[in-house]
Amino acid sequence: MNTKTHANSCEKYRELFTKEYLMGPNSIRLLDELLTKYPLPEGGRVMDLGCGKGITSLFLAKEAKVIVFATDLWISATENAKRFEQWGVADRIIPIHADANSLPYAQEYFDAVVSIDAYHYFGAKKGVFEDKILPYIKKDGVLVIAVPGLKEELTEKQEEELLDWFEGNRDDLDTFHSLGWWLELFQGNDDYEVVTACNPDCFSEAWQDWFNSGHKYGIKDQKYFDRGLGEYLSFIGLVIRRKR
Repeated sequence: MNTKTHANSCEKYRELFTKEYLMGPNSIRLLDELLTKYPLPEGGRVMDLGCGKGITSLFLAKEAKVIVFATDLWISATENAKRFEQWGVADRIIPIHADANSLPYAQEYFDAVVSIDAYHYFGAKKGVFEDKILPYIKKDGVLVIAVPGLKEELTEKQEEELLDWFEGNRDDLDTFHSLGWWLELFQGNDDYEVVTACNPDCFSEAWQDWFNSGHKYGIKDQKYFDRGLGEYLSFIGLVIRRKR
């Protein structure tokens, strides 16, 4: 296992902390912290699931030194391929356009599946991991995720505030949960185990990078945080190892 410390590695990528690349709270900061807690083996195959515009894939290729399959539904593979060429990592990152519910890969192909600020969109339901993600992970391979969440499950008043932030979209509201909720979701299966569970410390920095990016949604989000929304939000970080 690569024991390299990743702390502060994300600062080398500060020029990418802009509205052109960020699609929410800074995913590089979240990934950097998780890889510090649980480094990945060098040279392995990693699926970056929900890679967005590819900045986490870039970080994985350069800092974790793995081969990355940059997989996203919203951003085209062609668009990401051009970025990987520009960044000089096209030999280490393969861009793929795919839905997390119908992945085009061989089973037990990956040493790790990494999903930063994306897994909650498709994986916040019982059975999704077991049926849609786990089959592609090798024995002793891992799922590494970071998602936005809650310090504790919502009160009625907080639910109303969060629903206002989501412009009345209850589907989005239903993806925000506490660390305890996520741990319960991943309990009760002998095929895998949770090996790391945390609330990443980079909460303020990751959100501030998003606010500073100039993205219209970042500007909107900051207004809600200024009203106190951030006081009961958190990030959820999990590493889940396949046992058999």
